[in-house]
Amino acid sequence: MAFSPFKFLQEVRTETAKVTWPSRRETMITTIMVFVMVALASIFFFVADQAIRIFITFLLGLH
Repeated sequence: MAFSPFKFLQEVRTETAKVTWPSRRETMITTIMVFVMVALASIFFFVADQAIRIFITFLLGLH
């Protein structure tokens, strides 16, 4: 079976035309949601890390 770059590019263009691209508004909302979730996750892991540090310090009798 021979490989035809021209046919491949035609198929790529055909498939790309089928894609439903998000609107600018959807992209902005999704981006904001990602930043909010990253902020919440970072706060959660910071608090969890501090709680574990305090627990281990107490358990080992440090300070």
